[in-house]
Amino acid sequence: MNIQAPVKVDKAERMRRAREEAYATPLSQFHPGAPRLFQDDTLWPWFERLRNEEPVHYCTNAPIEPYWSVVKYNDIMHVDTNHGIFSSDSKLGGISIRDVPEGYDYPSFIAMDQPRHSAQRKTVSPMFTPTHLDELAKLIRQRSQTVLDNLPRNETFNFVERVSIELTTQMLATLFDFPWEERRKLTRWSDVSTALPKSGIVASGEERRREMDECYAYMSKLWNERVNSAPRNDLLSLMAHNEATRHMDPDNLMGNIILLIVGGNDTTRNTMTGSVLALNENPEQYDKLRENPELIDSMVPEVIRWQTPLAHMRRTALQDTEIGGKPIRKGDRVVMWYVSGNRDEEMFDKPNEFIIDRPRPRTHLSFGFGIHRCVGMRLAELQLKIVWEEMLKRFDRIEVVGEPKRIYSSFIKGYETLPVRIPG
Repeated sequence: MNIQAPVKVDKAERMRRAREEAYATPLSQFHPGAPRLFQDDTLWPWFERLRNEEPVHYCTNAPIEPYWSVVKYNDIMHVDTNHGIFSSDSKLGGISIRDVPEGYDYPSFIAMDQPRHSAQRKTVSPMFTPTHLDELAKLIRQRSQTVLDNLPRNETFNFVERVSIELTTQMLATLFDFPWEERRKLTRWSDVSTALPKSGIVASGEERRREMDECYAYMSKLWNERVNSAPRNDLLSLMAHNEATRHMDPDNLMGNIILLIVGGNDTTRNTMTGSVLALNENPEQYDKLRENPELIDSMVPEVIRWQTPLAHMRRTALQDTEIGGKPIRKGDRVVMWYVSGNRDEEMFDKPNEFIIDRPRPRTHLSFGFGIHRCVGMRLAELQLKIVWEEMLKRFDRIEVVGEPKRIYSSFIKGYETLPVRIPG
């Protein structure tokens, strides 16, 4: 039975309408960071038009402060690798298009400039060395086997909940040495920390504050335990026993904890889900992968490009400068749209196509570049590689049997649900 056709037809009609709207809207009225474009998966023609007509665009038509959109690969690289000009400091607004709400501007090393950034980042980097990744690989494989072996056959289930969230949350619990039976708290805190008011994840600002306070109290207790015990090989212990982070103030501690939770949860979880969707929307690629499982090595970075789990990163200009001939003033918000740079026609052949044997697949922007390049990117790739090795061993096909429900966010590009079925 062909279950791909309904997904393709729905998507084609949705994209036709999105293209009409994008090309009928004056550029002066563009707000490419509108979360609805991402939730509806209708962002693509908007960014295509910006790449072609105004690759450095100033948005004044938004319910947030004006911002610059940088949408082409080389311009994004320029911003990302010039940290002396473009700041990620939380005190200037942070790394998201929207300023961090007051009281949530926790400084973390991703939202911090030099020299503090590198000093704090280095404390957690031992977790991601090749030697430690080899050890983690054994654990990832064992857990992937257990989760996949317990999936139902001939029954619709939510891949996000049963596979993506479960596997990434298990890994987070290991990285933090977090109490195993309470590991889903990590998932919840990740979701709450990045949720927009209209996302439905939290009912009010008060609820969000209450849950983040719970996170802080819980993690502070674990922190104090690690400070007062012998060093161990987990993220909290690494920070607790390093001079660069041992004496962090409470906000800095909270900032780094949230960064590591979100970084370890959202990116891998949403790319894992996106890989199943991409292969279903491109059945010829799924056939190619089944016939040659060694293509997993190039499929993984291709799906990271195709999904782009973090759609953007924001910087604040520290001085007057220019990008692509446009004058940027000191204090301006500059948004690097990785999701657009990863579809740049000048950098990628057939950029809107999902091609699992694409040449040089690691040239994507999804992990960022420069000093803020994702510290856990090799672990993310490893998790995706192993779960697909194990899925191909077990299942001839995982069928997507309905439309995915996407997250209401232009920062986290991800999924709430993906209904799937494993024939058997």
